[in-house]
Amino acid sequence: MTAKRTGRSPAVVDPVARLMVDVPLAHLDRPFDYVVPTELAEQVRAGSRVRVRFAGRLVDAFVLERTAASEHEGRLAFVERAVGEPVLTPQTAALFRAVADRWAGNFVDVVRLGVPSRHAAAEARGSEPAGAVEPGERAGFARYRAGGSFLAAVADGRPARAVWSALAGEDWPHRLAEAARVALSAGRGALIVVPDARDLARLDLAFTDVLGDGRHVALSAELGPSERYRRWLAARRGAVRAVIGTRAAAYAPVADLGLIAIWDDGDDLYDEPRAPYAHTRDVLVLRSAQARCALLLGAFARTAEAQLLLESGWAHEIVADRAAVRAAAPRVQATGDDVELARDPAAAAARLPSLAWRAAHDALAAGHPVLVQVPRGGYVPALACVRDRTPARCGTCSGPLAAPSRDARAQCRWCGRPAPDWACPTCGGRRMRAMVVGSGRTAEELGRAFTGVPVRTSGGDRVLAEVPAQPALVVATPGAEPFAAGGYGAALLLDGWALLSRADLRAAEETLRRWLNAATLVRSGGQVVVGADAAVSTVQALVRWDPAGAASRELADRIELGFAPATRMAAVTGPAGAVHELLDAAALPTGAQVIGPTPARGEDERMLIRVPRPDGAALAVALKAAAATRSARKAADPVKIVLDPYQLF
Repeated sequence: MTAKRTGRSPAVVDPVARLMVDVPLAHLDRPFDYVVPTELAEQVRAGSRVRVRFAGRLVDAFVLERTAASEHEGRLAFVERAVGEPVLTPQTAALFRAVADRWAGNFVDVVRLGVPSRHAAAEARGSEPAGAVEPGERAGFARYRAGGSFLAAVADGRPARAVWSALAGEDWPHRLAEAARVALSAGRGALIVVPDARDLARLDLAFTDVLGDGRHVALSAELGPSERYRRWLAARRGAVRAVIGTRAAAYAPVADLGLIAIWDDGDDLYDEPRAPYAHTRDVLVLRSAQARCALLLGAFARTAEAQLLLESGWAHEIVADRAAVRAAAPRVQATGDDVELARDPAAAAARLPSLAWRAAHDALAAGHPVLVQVPRGGYVPALACVRDRTPARCGTCSGPLAAPSRDARAQCRWCGRPAPDWACPTCGGRRMRAMVVGSGRTAEELGRAFTGVPVRTSGGDRVLAEVPAQPALVVATPGAEPFAAGGYGAALLLDGWALLSRADLRAAEETLRRWLNAATLVRSGGQVVVGADAAVSTVQALVRWDPAGAASRELADRIELGFAPATRMAAVTGPAGAVHELLDAAALPTGAQVIGPTPARGEDERMLIRVPRPDGAALAVALKAAAATRSARKAADPVKIVLDPYQLF
């Protein structure tokens, strides 16, 4: 190894920096060696961000290590300059590499997810170290079998792994804060991830209440770049050992992890839309194994992925006895059960059958608010032909037609064009009807049914955080249900068929998750009415409040059909020729099943590759190698590779 002649001299000690250049091309996802000049010897360290010349351009790079020599036989270029303080730790660098390898991605793509943009002003500010945390009460988990044992393992630094089924009405932010306190009092770090900003705000208040001020930081995309980097640096410098946050916080540089937890892992906000498209839950499972620390998956519902961790023996349950479950859960009835159909034969077709009306009336009369969950926002988000129910589509872009208000003309939800001359392509009819009723029209209908009662809506860009404990009807879309002081008197879960009939592998699982999350907001002794057929297994799981049984059945069905998480799948999407070129170049594992092609957005197509779980790593390696081959050849058409896609079609 020799340095290029530039008038600069190499550092005396460990003159070679092995680094990853920030160029997101698959064939360049490997370390490159550069010479550290004498004047940068103290600034260029493992984990540093630097600038180097690469292919004639000045690019960012991340230093993995300093070494005494290079195996490269030619001349090496010098590092141009150092940029700020180190941003990688050995642990996060290993995590970034593992995530990139598991999901057939690039190291620098994962770094972009986990390391925020640099702000020099934030680096110039110091980080005050947080004080010690004293052990606290652990009574919150005493209601659950194995809850105390899990916290004892966290206190001892053992890598316990658990799936926690929270009781209805559980104050889950305080339970997670108490678990984090156990880890902190043992001298280790804690990392808690939640789906959205509303959940993070609740968790932030709970952590402040349990730990006190200044002992944790909250990370989210809603923070300004400077403030986010300042908080992230506090964790990187070790000033705080507890980090809470949304999706990207899964990569936060928490030192000496003792506990990792994720709340409501079935929420689709954990599905990462950026390469390499790794689900947050799976990243945290991988990270807990690398760090050999405790892992807690908590939720009111349960995913098939969490159930697989239990049935494989990798994790254990934290659940309450059935008596405690029945005491905490509200009373749930389906409008389509035999008793109600006998009393009200029209209940199966009515949007607000007599059972739902009675439940709402009684709760309002008792002085409590009533939650009304509807699957879709807007007024009428989907229209169809009156005669034959053919979905109404835009003549320009084929987008779905919708009615934004009672008096407005139908218009396209995609391009916004009005459709005054629409005609059914099947029968020629020109009259349309509502396929799905949105929250706006629901609020209008309820306002007429319950005169004098305030009606509030929550959803879209107007999400309410909380409503007062007084009579009101609160119409919300799934995930936007506000909290009510003291709990709702009743909850009406309308249009269950619209959730259950979605063309989605996760339709039943997601429907139960949405229903349970809404039902748990109802006060003890309150009533939940679900507008669906009582014979459907998902409805029965809600009535019995049995997320574990539903998850077990869901996993069994997935195993029988060969779908995730029983197998590992990859979705390869792009122009037809490019997709086939990549698959032809991939040395797929023996027995890999190729499914497709199926149409994707625009003119693209999608192919699915399915392998047994033990062959998942080999599948990732094969697809990554094929992508590198195309990248090195400078193939024009891009191909998107997603392993373990959250949605298949």
